Amino acid sequence: MGLLLMMVADNAAAERVPYLAEGVVDTTHHETLGLKKCETVRTVTIFTATEHTDHYANGVVMTAFKGKLYCMWQSSPKDEDSDDTWVAYSVSSDEGMTWSAPKPLSLPTDEFYCTSGGWLVRGDTLTAFIDTWQKGLEPRGGHTCYMTTTDGQTWSGLQPVRMADGQPMVGVLEQDPYTLPDGRIVGASHMMPGLHICPVFTDDPTGHSGWQRADFEAEDAGKQSREMEPSQYVQTDGTIVMLFRDQKSSFRKLAAVSHDRGVSWSKPQITNIPDARTKQCAGNLHDGTSFMVGCPANGKWRWPLVLLLSQDGIRFDKAILLRSGQADDLPPRRYEGKYKTLGFNYPKAFVHNNSLYVGYSVNKEDVQCSIIAL
Repeated sequence: MGLLLMMVADNAAAERVPYLAEGVVDTTHHETLGLKKCETVRTVTIFTATEHTDHYANGVVMTAFKGKLYCMWQSSPKDEDSDDTWVAYSVSSDEGMTWSAPKPLSLPTDEFYCTSGGWLVRGDTLTAFIDTWQKGLEPRGGHTCYMTTTDGQTWSGLQPVRMADGQPMVGVLEQDPYTLPDGRIVGASHMMPGLHICPVFTDDPTGHSGWQRADFEAEDAGKQSREMEPSQYVQTDGTIVMLFRDQKSSFRKLAAVSHDRGVSWSKPQITNIPDARTKQCAGNLHDGTSFMVGCPANGKWRWPLVLLLSQDGIRFDKAILLRSGQADDLPPRRYEGKYKTLGFNYPKAFVHNNSLYVGYSVNKEDVQCSIIAL
């Protein structure tokens, strides 16, 4: 093991910050990272852009509710975050093998456009979080709202997600809030003005209210923070780890930890885990194994799509190739549009029955899901 990697590992062990073990991936192989495709990974298509549909899709998030799978994403005719952006959703009744045609979950208004904010299941109620972005606002920003259903078909109207003081959340909630074993929900919101990240938490089991800002020091980068688009998981001793995209283009994940159930967080630091400066996801399998899904590249190319695993949540020493950058796995982009990034964009994963479901956008135009048997 090289001296630099030894220093990273020693520091991670002391601070409980995650690191990638030596030799797990080879970043000189841009298409595969030196990994072989796992034969048990199944990939299904949820939505395909055509001449008769929207050409932009991203922000894919999935969940399970009352025996069915649900998938939401932001959709628009051509461009990312345009004023006509709306939230679509699709449903599967056969464990994700086939999906219904997309239907509107939330539509834009004269005041705001909508993007996907994630799901929360509590008993007989499914909550869909909707991020509403104020049109014409500079720097850009928005609020978080929610909708509920008990049958997966009839939805309530949009209601504001509220902070502990009863005021609406002045920020857009990240897509994968994490529920701790004691019921507390931990997540993060990009707060206005601009997009400045801050971890948040609530003890309201519905996630509709009671949110509090955590004690956290982000690095101000003007209209936004350096740390963006986080996801979180829990280590074996209960330490919560929050991973961030680094807007300063270190092409490494940033990480902060909390030892008090999300009330306060360490200052984020750079890990040795490669990242294509894109949204990623993290979580825990049923046995406590920690996982990350993303594109561990040393540049802006968003491929390959890889699952990283760790027994203790610190040393990630196993990698599974989900999608490669090879021509037979990554198709060419078919339609042009603003920020139509080639590759596997913004993955979000959840555990259902005995599988890990990873939803993502391909070239920001098709919605797909990779299913990994556990």
